Amino acid sequence: MMVKAGTGSDAHPGAGRTLHGPLEPTANEHLINQLRKRRHDAVHHGGEPERQQRRKGKLSARERIRRLLDPDTFFELDTFVVNRSDQFDMAERRVPGDGVVTGFGEIAGRRVFIFSHDASFMGGSLGEAFAEKVVKVMELAERSGCPLIGINDSAGARIQEGVVALAGYADIFYRNVRCSGVVPQLSLIAGPCTGGAVYSPAITDFTFMVRKVGYMFITGPEVVRVTTGEEVDFEQLGGADIHSQRSGVAHFEARNEDEAFQQVRQLLSFLPQNSTEPAPRVPTDDPADRADPELQEVIPLSHREPYEMRDVIRRIVDDGNFLEVQPLYAPNLLVGFARLDGQSVGVVANQPKHLAGALDIGASVKGARFVRFCDAFNIPLVTLVDVPGFLPGTEQEYGGIIRHGAKLLYAFAEATVPKLTVITRKAYGGAYDVMCSKHLGADYNAAWPTAEIAVMGAEGAVRFLSHQPPGVGSEADLTAAYRAQFANPYLAAERGYIDDIIEPRQTRQALVRALQMAAGKTVQRPRRHHGNIPL
Repeated sequence: MMVKAGTGSDAHPGAGRTLHGPLEPTANEHLINQLRKRRHDAVHHGGEPERQQRRKGKLSARERIRRLLDPDTFFELDTFVVNRSDQFDMAERRVPGDGVVTGFGEIAGRRVFIFSHDASFMGGSLGEAFAEKVVKVMELAERSGCPLIGINDSAGARIQEGVVALAGYADIFYRNVRCSGVVPQLSLIAGPCTGGAVYSPAITDFTFMVRKVGYMFITGPEVVRVTTGEEVDFEQLGGADIHSQRSGVAHFEARNEDEAFQQVRQLLSFLPQNSTEPAPRVPTDDPADRADPELQEVIPLSHREPYEMRDVIRRIVDDGNFLEVQPLYAPNLLVGFARLDGQSVGVVANQPKHLAGALDIGASVKGARFVRFCDAFNIPLVTLVDVPGFLPGTEQEYGGIIRHGAKLLYAFAEATVPKLTVITRKAYGGAYDVMCSKHLGADYNAAWPTAEIAVMGAEGAVRFLSHQPPGVGSEADLTAAYRAQFANPYLAAERGYIDDIIEPRQTRQALVRALQMAAGKTVQRPRRHHGNIPL
């Protein structure tokens, strides 16, 4: 039986339409075109507010995401979400996205979840729907075991939504805590971050700030002026320089947004996706048994003379690459990431060029937080020790150096990742114990022949002993005798507190072998909810 065209059940969907003139869109095409228009309007709603952002030298929310992630990998979620408030004419100000862009994508081929504040809508202020979008990607990051990145550029809580906005912040803080130690959390400050908004970045693992653009503070300059009489501007109160040098809130400072994005990508290359995965390995052509004769002469002849510990680190690690964290804060202690034979490691080292490498309040807190991060994410620790002790003085004692120094001690003792320690020169008093000594569970402890392991320096010891019944010889003779007998690594090695005394040039080889030895390390923790670190 013949079927006329356009009448049978198998007829082409377009059959029966005129062959001449424009075609009328089908119902489906109309809906698809409507979707395309809605999506275009949602993505390009910025208009004049977005142009104002550009005049401030700032990228849009979506531009930031595109520049940070691998090309064409961003998958946006909740594009069409709008606020649900009817107060203060909010019903007339509904814009798709509600001031934040959320989704996931890839960095170096690895999945990350991300949110980026859209300051072109109501200053990027946080309301109920905004918070729900952020909470959704945070929960997805936790469930998927992927890093979470937040790009902050927000005027804070949306006043028009009142307590609902405050509840939204608390919902975010709660997820920050849930994700802590589960997936890496990174915060970029690319605009204002004030009031309660500062606490989410403060909980995250690393904070990046863009100079002259990003700032953080709890109360703004006007409130400070009214309440305390201090005259201060945004930069002086909470700019990138303040938080990277004085407060320690910022871990990385960037000259512009693109530099901040590169810092994020570099940091993530050292980190696992989550706490259940091992630290990543990267193939290297740097020989594991490479010796460096230059290390033989690093330690000055005078035990009072400083040297650059960064040079030591770079000569030991793969290809000389060391990503320092908080380089401008508490510079007497260096922390950062490197690789040994391709394996990511966290490095903690005293810096003799600042305060002779002594531990103070800032250094103790800086080191403790870094050590705890590495332990949470299975990153082995390498500690290089040249420490004359804790910094003395009333300022330190009144500031709580006892409590803060105990944080670093606690962090090293608590850590269960492989822990390797090399004493290059001084290791005096309680600071010797604190800097990942054998007594705190270190797996491999070595010393250079130049190491001085003692209760205190020879001069101090002799001055103390001179108050005892007088001995024979001058003070100089006593000092030389004390240094010869006690200020060396051999007494510690005899007791097994030091596993080996090595030539400096052999340090890389020794650490690589020790890292291989400790790779299968397991530690049975006592049963408990959690410890009580001396905060």
